[in-house]
Amino acid sequence: MKVRYILPSFEVLRNESKCTACRLCERQCANGVHSFDPKRGAMVADDAKCVNCHRCVCVCPTGALKIAASNDAYRANANWSRDAVDEIYRQAQSGGVLLSSMGNPNTYPEFWNRLLINASQVTNPSIDPLREPMETRLRLGCRNVTIERDRNGRLKDTLPPQLELDVPVMFSAMSYGSVSYNVHAALAKAAERLGIFYNTGEGGLHRDFYKYGKNTIVQVASGRFGVFRDYLDAAAAIEIKMGQGAKPGIGGHLPAAKITADVAETRMIPEGSDAISPAPHHDIYSIEDLRQLVMSLKEATGYRKPVIVKVAAVHNIEAIASGVARSGADVIAIDGFRGGTGAAPTRIRDNVGIPVELALARVDERLREEGIRDNVSIVVGGSIRSSADVLKAVALGADACYIGTAALIALGCHLCRSCHTGICNWGIATQRPDLVKRLDPDEGAERLVNLITAWKHELEEMMGGMGINSIEALRGNRLMLRGIGMTDSELGLLGVKPAGESM
Repeated sequence: MKVRYILPSFEVLRNESKCTACRLCERQCANGVHSFDPKRGAMVADDAKCVNCHRCVCVCPTGALKIAASNDAYRANANWSRDAVDEIYRQAQSGGVLLSSMGNPNTYPEFWNRLLINASQVTNPSIDPLREPMETRLRLGCRNVTIERDRNGRLKDTLPPQLELDVPVMFSAMSYGSVSYNVHAALAKAAERLGIFYNTGEGGLHRDFYKYGKNTIVQVASGRFGVFRDYLDAAAAIEIKMGQGAKPGIGGHLPAAKITADVAETRMIPEGSDAISPAPHHDIYSIEDLRQLVMSLKEATGYRKPVIVKVAAVHNIEAIASGVARSGADVIAIDGFRGGTGAAPTRIRDNVGIPVELALARVDERLREEGIRDNVSIVVGGSIRSSADVLKAVALGADACYIGTAALIALGCHLCRSCHTGICNWGIATQRPDLVKRLDPDEGAERLVNLITAWKHELEEMMGGMGINSIEALRGNRLMLRGIGMTDSELGLLGVKPAGESM
């Protein structure tokens, strides 16, 4: 008899008195958890296959289903958690590298919830956003230019190309192949309606979405998938991906099972082949090499588009950002170690990189000290969960934020962390046609528009309470933040005072 070392993580609880054996759960579960037992005339479940995506719970017409954490437990050991033991069992069985999806779920310290926002009352009165104008629009790009006038005394527009956003939020890089066609359709439609941008990720741009080019950021990664002249010309901006928060220092891998005919055509690779991005760009080994690529992309597009350089938040991020700011890039995108991904080695995801809050504060401070802060804009991502996180990021020095996981949750993602399997019961991280069609792109776009519209209203309310009527006026204004439950060292790194301390 074969021994089963790894116990099921979840239990499917079925209320027999409510279950009508309609078999909808069976049809909706691509993992094969549910089935009908003709001998018993009832539905049964294989707990070992359950990933807790909650699809069955959400579609059950009688509310007969619940998913609970398994009560089975190994003997208590403060040093050896169940996850640690199960991971050893998996590697002892497979001999392979462990893969994980989404962001780092571990209980590392996080700082957004330990930053408090200032409010105005008497000496600096608050602003009512319902009666007075509030400005959430902004531009991304280099603003370090000299003021020039023409012969008639009129100001000349000498600004390099800029991205204009109606709200300081963009949809971060998620490649076609990693996520479905319908996800990209929803993101593109929502970005156009919101007056913001969505990022294609490193998987090229499907021909159907060229019409959304004015709201599209295309990515040039180490694998150069789908990169050609029309791709660059179609976009509003170009992003060079040097790293990402979930897996700093390594490349990417999209399994062959996800390289369908459509994905293969878009990425310009053979159908059914693994799409592997090398860890480094093989033409970039210094800031000088990076500058050469930045200028090559600008030259190729007639200097009409800003170029973004995306890097992971790591220990020497200040020096890296300083170099990037001198490379000719218009925007630096910093991705923190809580950033999500379709698949990453578990050990890398959970142990490499630093929180984006710390990275952002140090980069903003370093660029100001060197007098080059206006050479570039700063965009941050990696677990931006709410409008409050956006506001705090801006106060720490960001111009805008990328959101990825939050956008997917708006589309229905339940964070079951099984994206790397290619089986997504919500039609998000999959290429299976029967699953993809579960996500209606028009409905998805509406939900994304609702989310960002709600965040915009909340930003206006919070800014009004702070006595600030422009998001630009908040950028880098750390006097509007206070820290609670932090060490002196953490407060120093963030550049904020402790709660209770006055100006």
